[in-house]
Amino acid sequence: MLSCKEATRLVSDSLDRKLPFRLLLPLRIHLLLCKFCDRYRKHLLFIREAVRRHPDRVEGHEEPSSPSLSPEARERITRFLTPED
Repeated sequence: MLSCKEATRLVSDSLDRKLPFRLLLPLRIHLLLCKFCDRYRKHLLFIREAVRRHPDRVEGHEEPSSPSLSPEARERITRFLTPED
């Protein structure tokens, strides 16, 4: 049986990657038995969905107006693409 500490770590990991069956099965059993860890999972899912739907409302999140390269990167690319005489 997983501890709550292990279960919450796996819940967090499962948001970033697909868990192997050997970890997923014990996690699902734990979530069926532990209302606190299941509530934690639901909160994480809610937060992830809220940020996806409203990224403009996340404090400190600024969408760049247009992607741009630094002056140094522009110079390196120009040197690489410019044929030498």
